[in-house]
This record gives sequence, C-alpha cells and structure tokens, in this order.
Amino acid sequence: MRQLILAAIFLIACDNDSATEESAAYKMTKRITYNNVIVDVIIDKPAISNPDVLIVFHGTIQSDAEVMTAANTALDEFKNILSRKDMMLVSVAHPQENILFGDNIMQAEAALLWVKNKSNEELAITIGKIFLAGHSQGGYLVTRLNTLYQTNGVIASAPGPLNLVYRCNLEENGEVQPSAPCFRLKNAYGLASTNPGAYFERSLLNFTKGFKSDILFVQGLNDSPIQLYSWPAFKQAIMSCTNCQKSQFVEIAGGHNVLFDPSSNSLAKSEFNNFINSH
Repeated sequence: MRQLILAAIFLIACDNDSATEESAAYKMTKRITYNNVIVDVIIDKPAISNPDVLIVFHGTIQSDAEVMTAANTALDEFKNILSRKDMMLVSVAHPQENILFGDNIMQAEAALLWVKNKSNEELAITIGKIFLAGHSQGGYLVTRLNTLYQTNGVIASAPGPLNLVYRCNLEENGEVQPSAPCFRLKNAYGLASTNPGAYFERSLLNFTKGFKSDILFVQGLNDSPIQLYSWPAFKQAIMSCTNCQKSQFVEIAGGHNVLFDPSSNSLAKSEFNNFINSH
C-alpha cells in the first residue's frame, strides 16, 4: 500500500512539473515546415497552456536581411496595442527578396497551417482560437489568406498594394521612384501598360471575394496618394461581395501606420481589440 501511495504521489508530481513546463512564458524563434515550405516564426507565448493565437505579418522590406527585424517589429507593434495578455503571438518572417510580389503567400499559408495543425504537438500546448493580423504588405497577405482558410477573424491594417497596375504604371512613367516589386514583375511579364492582366492578378483588388472569416480593415485617410487612389474601389468591391463573411472598415485621420500611432490610434486600437474580443 505504501508503495502504491508513493507511486501515485510521484505521478502527480510529474504531472504538475509537466504542466508548469508547458505553461511557462517564453519568446523564441523557430524554423517551421509545412507541406515542404520552410519559414521562420517568432513565438511569444504567455504563461498558459491553452492560448488563443494572433498570427501577425510584417510590411514591406527592401532586403531579406531585414526580415527578422521586421518580424520582431510587427510582433512588438501588435502586442503593444493588444489588450489581452493571454494570447500567444506568432510573427511570420515571410520573405520578399528575389521573388515575384505575392509569391510569399506560400510562406504565409505554411505558417497558418502549421499553427492550425502542428503547433499543438511541436509546442506541447493546446491552441484555442486563431486570428490573423497584418500591416501593409502583411495586410495584403492576411486578406488573401482569408479567401483560402477560415479562422476566428482577420485584421488588415493599410493593406496593399491594392493596384499594381496603377503603381507600376506610375513607375514606368517616371512619376514615382522605382521599386523592386515592379522591377521584378516587369522582368517576368513585361510592362504593366502592355500586360496589365498579369499585374492585376497579383493586386489586392483581385482578392475581394470569398472571405471565409469576418475581417476588419483599418485605413488612415492621410496615407500615401498611391494607396488612397485605389482605396474607394477596393472598399466598394468588398462591400459588394455576396459570398463574404462580415467586413468592417475603420477609416480615421492618420497616415500609413495609424493603427500603431499612439497620438491618433485610440479609435483604431479600440476597434482592433473589440473585434478580437467579440470573436
């Protein structure tokens, strides 16, 4: 009898140690693989073993040497405005250099599916709800992901480029500074003025149907002219969608980073948290 009691105490102690280990808070970088696609993610886990998850995506970078810095910045920016302290954040270090614009949807998709299907086993936790959030090009990626997979909700901050035909035509005409995305698209497809279809296929204006989850868009009304030129058409296309889940728009005075601007983001931050808390 004494041996049985001691064995039971030992098992309880082991279970408690395991639970403590599983619920420890940590921040780490992890290389993940899903369907043979490899991508680095930064995981910021609170001290619970069954967290809801916010997967975040950074904006445009000039070189993939900057990708981990951008992923860390995105994690910090979204964490700073997130009112909940019990959510795990996963920031995706999606590449942008030496690929055609939009092709990093493969890494974005791999990260989402890894969280959905493999993170429980690999992190020894139990995932609850899953939300997506992205800024700028990150907003582009989460909007596209919302046409592919259902989650508990999506937040897109100043998503873009909305219209690569318009953007790259301006560059071809010398009206704005050249950019790497348009340069690579020109090498692959020729000029936007002569092959607009190939450019439009990768524009966010081409991904305004079939949203599988509710989505919140945040847009500063003092953003760049390139962004604001196509914003009304983008918004109207989404509002006209007949096979989309609910879309919500928050348009406020401010620039491209209005969601994270402490001087002007009180409404945007409030709506951001209301969206997550209501889903």
